Amino acid sequence: MFERFTEEARETVIGAQVEARQLRDERVGTEHLLLALLAQDTPSTAVLSRYGLTHDSVAETLRGYRSPADDLDADALTTLGIDLDAVRDRVEATFGPGALDGEPGRRAAGPAHVPFSPRARKVLELSLREALAMRSRTIRDGHIALGLLREGQGLAMKALHDRGVDLVELRRDLTAALAP
Repeated sequence: MFERFTEEARETVIGAQVEARQLRDERVGTEHLLLALLAQDTPSTAVLSRYGLTHDSVAETLRGYRSPADDLDADALTTLGIDLDAVRDRVEATFGPGALDGEPGRRAAGPAHVPFSPRARKVLELSLREALAMRSRTIRDGHIALGLLREGQGLAMKALHDRGVDLVELRRDLTAALAP
């Protein structure tokens, strides 16, 4: 399926991996796909921005979903004068990039692959269905956006809902942007 993806769609999939890694999440979720879409400059991103969706605004919304307990250990260490970013930088300088991202007891050979959640995989499958329904030979980043909407759940949809996005209108506008 990946061979049918345009460069922008591939960048979305790769970007979702980067987003998950930066957030130190164990899996790529729908929220990472949405953030990766918003990090690009494509016609689909222009449609999303008309709905007030930017990478920074959605990232801020998503940060609100994280439990304060997620930052409890980091806050406790900061109180003791320990800078986790400095520790990570030092470990990576000694053992190489991604040294802390691998499985315990095994040094990562580079940035660790972050697996896709079942929901994110479903979005990618639905993007293929969206492309086929539109008689497109390729899967574009806009098809991934439509796949997110069609899947209808996950943190990406929660963020869209909480930001007051009219999903029916967004689908219509994305579909129009993908029309030949």
